[in-house]
Amino acid sequence: MKYFFTLINILLCLPLNAQTTDRGIDERINEAFKPVSDFFSEVVFFQVGGNPFVIYLLVGSALFFTIYFGFINLRKFPLAINVVRGKYDDIDRHSVSEKPADNLADSDLDETLRDKSQEGEVSHFQALATAVSGTVGNGNIAGVALAIALGGPGATFWMIICGLIGMSTKFVECTLGVKYRDVGPDGTIYGGPMYYLNKGLSEKGFTKLGKITAVIFAVCCIGGSFGGGNAAQSNQATVVLKQLIGLESTSAGAVIGLLMAILVGLIIIGGIKRIASVTERVVPFMAVLYIMACIYILSINFSFLDDAISLIIAEAFNPKAIGVGGIIGVLMVGFKRAAFSNEAGAGSASIAHSAVKTKYPASEGLVALLEPFIDTVVICTMTALVIITFNSQNKFSYGDLSKYDKAVEQTNGSFSLVIDGINYEDVSGKVLIDGSLYEGAGITSKAFEQYIPYSDFFLTIAVFLFAISTMISWSYYGIQSWKFLFGRGRRADMTYKLLFLIFIIIGSSASMDSIWAFSDAMIFAMVFPNMIGLYFLFPVVKKELNRYLTAIRKIS
Repeated sequence: MKYFFTLINILLCLPLNAQTTDRGIDERINEAFKPVSDFFSEVVFFQVGGNPFVIYLLVGSALFFTIYFGFINLRKFPLAINVVRGKYDDIDRHSVSEKPADNLADSDLDETLRDKSQEGEVSHFQALATAVSGTVGNGNIAGVALAIALGGPGATFWMIICGLIGMSTKFVECTLGVKYRDVGPDGTIYGGPMYYLNKGLSEKGFTKLGKITAVIFAVCCIGGSFGGGNAAQSNQATVVLKQLIGLESTSAGAVIGLLMAILVGLIIIGGIKRIASVTERVVPFMAVLYIMACIYILSINFSFLDDAISLIIAEAFNPKAIGVGGIIGVLMVGFKRAAFSNEAGAGSASIAHSAVKTKYPASEGLVALLEPFIDTVVICTMTALVIITFNSQNKFSYGDLSKYDKAVEQTNGSFSLVIDGINYEDVSGKVLIDGSLYEGAGITSKAFEQYIPYSDFFLTIAVFLFAISTMISWSYYGIQSWKFLFGRGRRADMTYKLLFLIFIIIGSSASMDSIWAFSDAMIFAMVFPNMIGLYFLFPVVKKELNRYLTAIRKIS
């Protein structure tokens, strides 16, 4: 705790020192951070055929797992709901007799041969809430808005498709997370891709590959916890807070970030049990509240819904957004934002799900497949429909106008643009507004403001709660990876937490472009080592699924 307060004392001085220079601390942090962001973005998003290879990897893998497991994302959806409800909890309380061999998969290592019936720290629902709080964040508010601003309504269609097929990937990785988890002497659970890569690949005879990929994943996951799970969240929370309060100070971002760092720091000291208790209450509340607000706005604009849905489908295959680059361009925008939002394929959620109380790994895999549905198919789609109906009055243009040489910025993000002989200023009778300049959550905020009085307060609270819950969950993901690399001692634990809190301040201070580029790179970097494990170990998942379904049939 003394290290935490030492950090606070140091950071409290930064905004004051910034006032003695011509530039604020926000600008200086951004200048230092941008080259780092650009470097990682170029490395992770290397292109094949003009598009990032990692997107092909995610989509191809999701399709493969969906087909291999017989469209488990659709067929077993009702079963997943029942598992969360606790309908089959009796199975975990030994109401079904098993022979010892029934509890094992072929070629299990000695350390995985334990009876897991009493191991775990949280319930199915708590694990789901913790993992959902890591995926349901400002990617649902700011990320969706950014996708639509750049790719147009058609990006929504591809986000939904990515969410549906991503359910199968999430099932595979979270089943493996429970299967190969490690249990400390005090009963604390340690799990995630770094463990199933290490143990699982060793089973297959690839011990060295398993160790290398486990280390690579742990490093990438730590980066992901600093980026998408932290800096991107604090960045968007700061955007809406500054917009609400009207702060223009060059150090305002650092001050807001410091306050958030103090709040998060007080929470994450408690570990997964306290995280589970917080997220179990906060996540359902804020998700339901946000969805209700979206439904209210859509009910007001009910007459525009048909047009909005038609636009989503039509522009998925024939995009009209300026500069999006045709169907491949809008597909990439949609998949990129959906994958960032639901993290299917990144492996992060398997860390939270590994802490569940169960002796059947597949039971938690089924629970996990609900996440992309909740996150992308429901919440992201709600946000998209609100923004598209809001823009039925041509509030802003779809596409990034600023990339064109013939786009002349006027004031407040307004552009006069001529492409292929068409003067876009004259089409609507006014100068177009570049939607990408609203900084993500700004677009959603404008949409809410038009239909709900004082909704700027509501959305600010929603963005703030989404940000805090995501940061709390990702701090757990990151510290699990940190402990895998540096040991489980108290000093290692505190070192990670201090670094995590520093990145909250960096995220609040740096520009949206730099933060989102870094965040995307860190999240997607996790995909490469994780997918190696999934492709080697998916037959193990099949056996675990059959074992669980057999146990259910015995009590049905």
